[in-house]
Amino acid sequence: MSSRARVLVLNSALGPLDYRVPHGMTVEPGSVVVAPLGPRQLLGVAWEAERMPSDAEVGDNRLRNLLAVADVPPLRAPLRRLIEWTADYYLAPPAAVVRMALSSTAALEGGRSVVEYRATGTVPDRLTAQREQALERIGDRQGLIRELAQIADVSDAVIRGLVKVGAIEGVAVDIDSPYPVPDPDHAPPTLSDDQRAAAATLVADVDAAAFRPTLLDGVTGSGKTEVYFEAVAAAIRAGKQVLVLLPEIALTEPFLKRFHDRFGCEPVAWHSGLRATQRRRAWRAIAGGEARVTVGARSALFLPYANLGLIVVDEAHETSFKQEDGVHYHARDVAVMRGLFEGCPVILASATPAIETRHQVALGKYAEVKLPGRFGVAQMPTIEAIDLIAEPPEHGRWISPRLVKAMEEALARREQSLLFLNRRGYAPLTLCRTCGHRFQCPNCTAWMVEHRLTRRLACHHCGHIEPVPRLCPECQNEDTLVACGPGVERIADEVAALFPEARTAVVTSDTIWSPAKAAEFVARMEAGDIDIVVGTQLVTKGYHFPNLTLVGVIDADLGLDGGDLRAAERTFQQIRQVSGRAGRGAKPGHVFIQTHSPKAQVMQALVTGDADAFYAAETEAREEAGAPPFGRYAAIIVSSEEQGAAHDTARAIGRAAPRVDGMEVYGPAPAPLAMLRGRHRFRLLVHARRALDVQDVIRDWLGTVEWPAKVRVAVDVDPYSFL
Repeated sequence: MSSRARVLVLNSALGPLDYRVPHGMTVEPGSVVVAPLGPRQLLGVAWEAERMPSDAEVGDNRLRNLLAVADVPPLRAPLRRLIEWTADYYLAPPAAVVRMALSSTAALEGGRSVVEYRATGTVPDRLTAQREQALERIGDRQGLIRELAQIADVSDAVIRGLVKVGAIEGVAVDIDSPYPVPDPDHAPPTLSDDQRAAAATLVADVDAAAFRPTLLDGVTGSGKTEVYFEAVAAAIRAGKQVLVLLPEIALTEPFLKRFHDRFGCEPVAWHSGLRATQRRRAWRAIAGGEARVTVGARSALFLPYANLGLIVVDEAHETSFKQEDGVHYHARDVAVMRGLFEGCPVILASATPAIETRHQVALGKYAEVKLPGRFGVAQMPTIEAIDLIAEPPEHGRWISPRLVKAMEEALARREQSLLFLNRRGYAPLTLCRTCGHRFQCPNCTAWMVEHRLTRRLACHHCGHIEPVPRLCPECQNEDTLVACGPGVERIADEVAALFPEARTAVVTSDTIWSPAKAAEFVARMEAGDIDIVVGTQLVTKGYHFPNLTLVGVIDADLGLDGGDLRAAERTFQQIRQVSGRAGRGAKPGHVFIQTHSPKAQVMQALVTGDADAFYAAETEAREEAGAPPFGRYAAIIVSSEEQGAAHDTARAIGRAAPRVDGMEVYGPAPAPLAMLRGRHRFRLLVHARRALDVQDVIRDWLGTVEWPAKVRVAVDVDPYSFL
């Protein structure tokens, strides 16, 4: 006898489909299966029929047989409930969410081995400069030919040549080899009284093995990581799995080192920088329960943990936890929901918690643990505002005289400095001073950013790049192109001119694009090989450099542009975080904030350190406006390669907007980024009272409108970007 199975195939355009389970095949809810669809074979997940209604019932005689069941554990019920909730809340196709859980298709195959390569110690007779460089840099490392070539900064052919002459040999590696188990008692830290009390509370939550979200609110340098590591240790002792979410891939490598020092081995890493074999090994170990601690970016949230006992969201205020394409979820909020479905505690660690998180604490829905002071002898840095109107930089420069003097003094004391400007490249705009031509991206409504390190103009929205031309493309004049405004590369040039003997590093996503690059930067800072860092938001969080005593914020007003409802909060968080890099050791720290508006509320809060007053005023303003967390927003983004089609669809959606008490619809209007990646864009903004089930309203509303296949309509619930 055969039975039926309802299957969610990995095709977002389709709903659940019914299949016949052949005799001898065992399929249960959560089983990963291979299903036929026309001439194709698709992966899918078996689901409870009552939880995933089908559009049409099909008789048993018309069902097609499932082809296979993958040799992996079924997706557990808590993960299936999380997938359902995410799809419902963020108005996403369930298949798109399931795809995030099955993010390594190689993991669904059986056991495998791969040939990796390592140096043999033999020196070849013909030792070219490149071969010598390769052997020196590879050392005792092991990996695929492409990986060794990247480590050595040589071509694949050089590595293959070393294999031929016996200097490098191949070795078969089981790519599903087990990970080492972290030792919770390897190197327990010495905690302060405040840290011990906070750790005891978090450990008790882990021991209780029940859902409990807790905000770990500690100033920068207070030792939040060491505190939640004690909760991690408790979960390991209890035989549970732990997930630690980090906002940036660049933070992963420093975190791995700190974890290794505490637990004697590295955790399992999960991020976009992993190669396919690493992702496969990690996925299978997580699903099988062997991976005890996983640290990763937001996508790690949907992995199929077998026995999850604790979730930690580090730097929980970070906006990079919000996914801006595909499924528009916020990892901080989804992490809380996963904790609810798994029945485990969730720790949200931050020095600058989001207003939404603070509101949940005020309502009593989240617990709170505070760390009010820095660990050990370290003190919070002194913060001063520099009024750029009263104390302007010299003509053609961007660093004010007072900050230049402070940098001179730091260099004289052999201490490190950090200059922060959240703008990549050399200049945000290049124009012709003869005809006024501005270089704009051909695919986006955005200016091209000049990058002098790579001699390119780049669009930071779609990735389009082109060489900097010698002639103006409009008037054909030579030597008339001028860079307007500063980026970090321009500030680095100014630093080089002011302090030619200083060793400077530019830290952005252009220079720190992988965990290995982040580790190299950290090693150079700790060794004292860098005197001055010029960086973007990448350096505002997670790093601990005891000899870094001076921080200068070049343009504190930059984040206040654009009318974003979170602009002031985001600016406060970012500058307070980067300020927290100063004075984390025994040496005192100093911060200088360059601003045109020193009297602005956010600047006054930063200088005085009165975070509570700032948050109280911001929260009151949000409540008056009915903005989150007191009201709700949802954006409807209509896009097409044809402007007319996008415009017509947006207007049709606008005309069909329902009249609902407690809900307003604004638009449609051209998006601030009216064209992105070659697609014309229009936006509608839904503003609703908190109690309204806005998802059901939007779902029914859009269900009444038809649009052509060339038009995309995306919904962003709780948007963070208004571009």
